[in-house]
Amino acid sequence: MTIDLQPNIDRALIPVLETVADPEIPVLTVLDLGVIREAIEEQGIVKIKLTPTYSGCPAMDVMSQDLVAAFAKVGKEVEVELVLAPAWSTDWISEKGKQKMEVYGIAAPLEETADKEALLGNKKIVKCTNCGSRNTRLISQFGSTACKALFQCNECLEPFDYFKCLK
Repeated sequence: MTIDLQPNIDRALIPVLETVADPEIPVLTVLDLGVIREAIEEQGIVKIKLTPTYSGCPAMDVMSQDLVAAFAKVGKEVEVELVLAPAWSTDWISEKGKQKMEVYGIAAPLEETADKEALLGNKKIVKCTNCGSRNTRLISQFGSTACKALFQCNECLEPFDYFKCLK
């Protein structure tokens, strides 16, 4: 059995969904992050299926409240359901979202094998978000949140977060 990973989103709801930001990375919308698995309107109620980036993510309550508030502004009632399967993956972050992260100062996730090499300190492949150098080093497995690691550039000496690959 294959699982369809493409979200089911009514196009008419996209403008409102694009106004709801991730509280931890405010330059990303819930659509950029890929946490909306379904958003449909049935009998006047917007039904949203939201997948946490990881189990116990504290941002999910805030996102749910922000979704309700955003749709209330346009006169719509919302039901938000947390969906745990399939588990969220960094593959669900849009390319636009990854670009926004880089501009914001967070290195976008690498693919799984490269991520492990970077986090074990075996290869210098995480690009500095300040100067673009790949001459960077891991400072800590954990950055400002559990889903990020802290790196430092050996060229410009600036620290920056790297968003870990999650599969």
